[in-house]
Amino acid sequence: MAHQLDKSVPIPLYYQLKELILNDIKDGTLQVGDAIPVEKELSAIYGISRTTVRQAVAELVQEGWLYRVKSKGTFVKAPKIEQSFIQALGSFNDQIRDLGMTPRTEVLELEVIDVPGFVSDKLNIPLGSKVIYLHRRRFADNEPIVMVKTYLPYNKCKFVIERDFVKESLYPVLGESLETQIRKIRRYIEAVESEKYDFDYLNMEKGKAVQRFISIGFNYRDEPIEYSIARYRGDKNSFEIIITAT
Repeated sequence: MAHQLDKSVPIPLYYQLKELILNDIKDGTLQVGDAIPVEKELSAIYGISRTTVRQAVAELVQEGWLYRVKSKGTFVKAPKIEQSFIQALGSFNDQIRDLGMTPRTEVLELEVIDVPGFVSDKLNIPLGSKVIYLHRRRFADNEPIVMVKTYLPYNKCKFVIERDFVKESLYPVLGESLETQIRKIRRYIEAVESEKYDFDYLNMEKGKAVQRFISIGFNYRDEPIEYSIARYRGDKNSFEIIITAT
């Protein structure tokens, strides 16, 4: 942090300090887990008030670049995983590899069950029908970031039950048949409070937010083929949406 603030320009000093710290994080000068100088030290280095320092650091904490440990200091936080799958049909594995990370999937359950009532309506199949239930925990660089529960109509997707989803991705497998290839997805997004399920599987702390995605995938006939509920760690994921004017 050997840079200087420019007090002659009309840019707030707290914002200049914030950008200096952020640049050091982005260029690797400050690594994940490194402590930044304490408030008093930053004030002395840059000749600014502690109130100004406090505002810069507080915003970086709020934005997820830094985190505080009581009585120990302020440290560089691991960045959130930026995902663009909201508007894409690509697989989770491809998304994570594109970010330079290593994906991994743990299959917790893969079985044929009676269709739950809340799924029957979404897949447009009657109660008493069978569905394939696929329950997965998915990792980026060995850190769990999302839990996914997927339901598929058994009569159309029975070939899926024999596949290994530790090694394979669901959408490419479904794409092997024209009848089950996903051509369109409707997604519903909401922030919900974490619960015991998230504590157990995602190593989350109580009170942290979860980003819940409900996805319905359709084939070329606009028939629902997939119903999935994904729970993403709010502290480890951010999502990009691109809107283009028409």
